[in-house]
Amino acid sequence: MASKNVETLRAAHENWNKRDFAGVISNAVKGLAYTDHGRNITLDTRDKFRSWTEGWAKAFSDGRITNPQYIDAGGIVVAQFTAEGTNDGPLGSLKPTGRKMSLPFCEVFHFDKQGQMVSGGCYYDQYTLLTQLGHIEALATAA
Repeated sequence: MASKNVETLRAAHENWNKRDFAGVISNAVKGLAYTDHGRNITLDTRDKFRSWTEGWAKAFSDGRITNPQYIDAGGIVVAQFTAEGTNDGPLGSLKPTGRKMSLPFCEVFHFDKQGQMVSGGCYYDQYTLLTQLGHIEALATAA
């Protein structure tokens, strides 16, 4: 049986898939600290985190979190999943390309004793993301 913290993070991911952004942040403290390590973006409030999640949805209107796996470490939950979608909106300053992406993500969330998300971050390979979207050329395969 999954812990309350795992279920909270699973529900946040499911809410993102449904584009229920209020649901994504419903169990986060106001001062949630979150870092997108791939893009070197640090967010310091729940509202900024919500805007960040909405930004990903605007960049990939059909985007989905798929094949999630959750590791329960008490006050910390680690999630591994694949993010998939078609880039049909801007991603930060990058214009949409209409290309698909499928990218492994790792997300780590810290919870307080009340089961609220207090901090977290995600890790992914930005090079692969930019290559899949056509913003950069893939490096030549080594001989």
